[in-house]
Amino acid sequence: MRPLSAPWRSLRTYATGRRSRIGPVLSLEHFVQRARALAFYRSILRSTRHIADARTRAETCRFVRDEFERHRGVTDLDHIRYLLSTGKTEWESMERYISGL
Repeated sequence: MRPLSAPWRSLRTYATGRRSRIGPVLSLEHFVQRARALAFYRSILRSTRHIADARTRAETCRFVRDEFERHRGVTDLDHIRYLLSTGKTEWESMERYISGL
């Protein structure tokens, strides 16, 4: 039997669940939750454009970034779902406040 070439070797290690060269391999559910978190982060940044005061806008963006960075290492799916749920609730109430200004 002929040995596998380099591209097929990387596919083989991916299928076996070993760590890849580009980082840890995510499960499908982790991948989906990561995409939801990134989409939520982007929607918050888009929404902050409506804040009139530049200093308040910058402070809000910095706070949002710090919160996402603080929870970057969370891997428990239930905890990730909880963080996204509470974050969306908090941001919706903040949006109502911002639109009232």
